[in-house]
Amino acid sequence: MTASPTPTTAEELRGAGLRVTAARVALLETVRDGDHLGVEAIATGVRDRVGHISLQAVYEALHALTAAGLVRRIEPAGHPARFEGRVGDNHHHIVCRSCGTVADVDCAVGDAPCLTASDDRGFRIDEAEVVYWGVCPDCSTGHSS
Repeated sequence: MTASPTPTTAEELRGAGLRVTAARVALLETVRDGDHLGVEAIATGVRDRVGHISLQAVYEALHALTAAGLVRRIEPAGHPARFEGRVGDNHHHIVCRSCGTVADVDCAVGDAPCLTASDDRGFRIDEAEVVYWGVCPDCSTGHSS
């Protein structure tokens, strides 16, 4: 039995019903290569790969990729939106109160226990968003000296 080949970025875009463009391919690859990037950092990464792209085109592509489920948008309170390529696994985030660094945190225990609400109020829950807040090791070290 052979493993199925990993789809190319273009194939993923087509599979999501999106038109394949050099900018969309570059954007999706930039988000996946990055670490919870903001829009400006994504635009810079796309420009490094394909040349000029307007900020409006970046926003439009991010919206399309997010709606298609290829990219995840996170918005920690008091911080600009960030984007990541890790989708579909109900993981959470930890945010540094000092510098704004964002890191992934897997669900605490078992099979997504956070999806069992104490009172679901009739909703069929399929995702939970948990944000942990604290101070990252770099900022902790800087504050303790």
